[in-house]
Amino acid sequence: MFLAHMNRAAKGSAIALAAILALSACGSAADVTAAADGGTFAKDSSTLVIGMVPDESSATTTWQPIADYVAKVTGKKVEVKESSNYAALIEASVAGQVDVVSFSAFTYLQAKAHGATFTPVGATVDASTHEPGYYSEAIVPASSDIKDIAGYKGKKVCFVNENSTSGYLFPQYLLTKAGLSQDDYTSVFAGKHDVSAQKTAKGTECEAGFAQETTVTTTGPAAGLFKTEDLKVIEKVFVPGPPFSISDTLPADMKALLKEKMSTVSIADLKGAGITTTPTFEKFFAEGYKPVDDAYYNTLRDLCKTLPDVKTCEGV
Repeated sequence: MFLAHMNRAAKGSAIALAAILALSACGSAADVTAAADGGTFAKDSSTLVIGMVPDESSATTTWQPIADYVAKVTGKKVEVKESSNYAALIEASVAGQVDVVSFSAFTYLQAKAHGATFTPVGATVDASTHEPGYYSEAIVPASSDIKDIAGYKGKKVCFVNENSTSGYLFPQYLLTKAGLSQDDYTSVFAGKHDVSAQKTAKGTECEAGFAQETTVTTTGPAAGLFKTEDLKVIEKVFVPGPPFSISDTLPADMKALLKEKMSTVSIADLKGAGITTTPTFEKFFAEGYKPVDDAYYNTLRDLCKTLPDVKTCEGV
């Protein structure tokens, strides 16, 4: 289904991640607390720990309404575990340090491949397609003469992170489709979507780049990092939505409650529960969550098979 959307929509980090995961596996067993029915919590039975993909500088603030809603519907204290980068979030999920996670699609697959036991229940729905997902955009400075992806050849190209879905995996698909290999351009890893867009807008460190659509149109300009008119979008591709995922080790009643409340939650549900939202969050959250399962992300697994040079695809 997502390959159809694509047509319509006109080594280092892998080694580091493996090392981190090997270390985390050694000490993770003592970090969980058993519940009365045999399930376990990352911290204790009165607390839920939520992990958020650090895709923007303000990611934790942006997604705070979701954390507040989880606290409201479960009656638990909710702690948001801030991760410095994508690899750290994967590490935390493998080590049992989080109970629920708002992954990106690619980090979800990587976490599963490294032993994390999580089940996706919902993903954000794009307002234009009404399907779980969003757009990855190929961007250049507004003054650039680059007109298509082939024009990235010989340029300094900004990516988000090698573990990012819309900031690396799908860009690699677009670049490969345009006949470019990784030797045809200089990769610059900005770390977050807003930084990738900002560097590209300036046109110095990056002459072209990639970022998620909401960063380009909404959150980046709202943060004052650049103006919408500073960037030109030359292509975009639809990406499977980031899964809100529940730890398989939680007690059965908690898993059932979270699935019931989170698989179809909308902005109206949040406001009805008294949760404060912002215009930025509402733009990002779009039509809320729609149910998804693990099979929904098989397209990414298939995509990885076509991209042998993407080292972070190994094992997914």
